[in-house]
Amino acid sequence: MAFIEPVVLSSRGVRLEPLALMHEAGLREAAADGELWNLRVVAVPAPNETRAWIETALQMREAGNRFAFAVIEESSGAVLGSTSYHDITPAIKRVEIGYTWYAQRAQRTHVNTTCKLMLLEHAFDTLGCRVIGWRTDNFNFASQRAIERLGAKRDGVIRHHALRRDGTVRDTVMYSLLAGEWTEVRAHLLYLLARHTPGDSA
Repeated sequence: MAFIEPVVLSSRGVRLEPLALMHEAGLREAAADGELWNLRVVAVPAPNETRAWIETALQMREAGNRFAFAVIEESSGAVLGSTSYHDITPAIKRVEIGYTWYAQRAQRTHVNTTCKLMLLEHAFDTLGCRVIGWRTDNFNFASQRAIERLGAKRDGVIRHHALRRDGTVRDTVMYSLLAGEWTEVRAHLLYLLARHTPGDSA
């Protein structure tokens, strides 16, 4: 049995469902909202790369080291983006959350906080994870702020760690959240979402 089995998570008008080839057109449309593939510090597939991007995610799922989700707006059925569990290490009950991107219209809304809350709840409360990790580009300051706002702790920086799309090599900033910190972080995320009104970020 795989450590992470297929599951659909839903909350506050947002649904996470296992990524599949049927999401190809929706992901293309989501990425086109803001031409996200042109961002240097986020790995978003260009239109002609979308199918291969999904196929790679599915291969990684089969190998047991990544489980990708499509992010769906329940009211319209539109694909808003994608997010994943990755670097899955069952022996120590550790997963990371990443490969995350959203259509421009979903950015700075409650969507990211809602998705993170669902993924954290499933990882800690259902899978019994002991730690959740994040990693991001050293120049992706928006991502760093978002991760820190969730309540994760900055572990450090791995220098000269990974290639960017443009061929340059990034430093990677690492974060983590321990199971013992989850109760307080959950309360914090619920507080942020309770304060959310349409048009506000959370």
